Amino acid sequence: MADPGNRPGKLVALCGSDGTGKETQTRRLAQRAGEAGWSVETVSFPRYGQGFFADLIERYLRGDFGASPVDVSPYMASLPYAGDRWQAAPRVRDWLTAGRLVIANRYVPANMAHQGAKLPDAEERRAFYAWDEELEYRVMGLPRPDVQVLLSLPVEVSAQLLRQRSRQTEGGELDIHERDLDYLAATTRAYHEVARQTTGPWVEVRCVAAGRLRSRDAIAADLWDAVRAVIGEPV
Repeated sequence: MADPGNRPGKLVALCGSDGTGKETQTRRLAQRAGEAGWSVETVSFPRYGQGFFADLIERYLRGDFGASPVDVSPYMASLPYAGDRWQAAPRVRDWLTAGRLVIANRYVPANMAHQGAKLPDAEERRAFYAWDEELEYRVMGLPRPDVQVLLSLPVEVSAQLLRQRSRQTEGGELDIHERDLDYLAATTRAYHEVARQTTGPWVEVRCVAAGRLRSRDAIAADLWDAVRAVIGEPV
């Protein structure tokens, strides 16, 4: 197991547009890291049902503040998501101080991509990414990830997987982000911009090869190899 006396923990952020399987791959990455000797903690953002900001996030995604994502300013919509992470930050820092590997299903880049996608102008998006980075990392003092993983998936495949998940889940109505195909495409593009334009390190794991969706096992194997190359082995 990792010895907290030798070095601090590591923070891994899994990122990607809706439908990329972040929740599944978070679990698989945690399992692989645990088998390799890491003491692992996971956290999923938003933390639905927890904390002060979760209710606002759920209301926003239901459409209470606007029927379409673009009805709500990206600057205003990003605040409850950032607040949710800020509220969780003391526990995350405690885990890192204890020498643990912390895996976050969504993190700061999710705000940048999902909210920045509302802005049609590239320079406006670049300014928003910088503003959100300052808000969450400098003003709120969130820990910076040691590695950020972009799970990349073509938008048409994301949409198909979201529809399939909705049909298979009881009460599985899509939220205002998920049911807007144009917005989903813009978010996918924005994630690639964020990976190019913001503080790294970033690695990309492709979920499709030769036009076909790769197996969860294959994606998980590449994910573990990419993360391990950055974080190294537990001491």
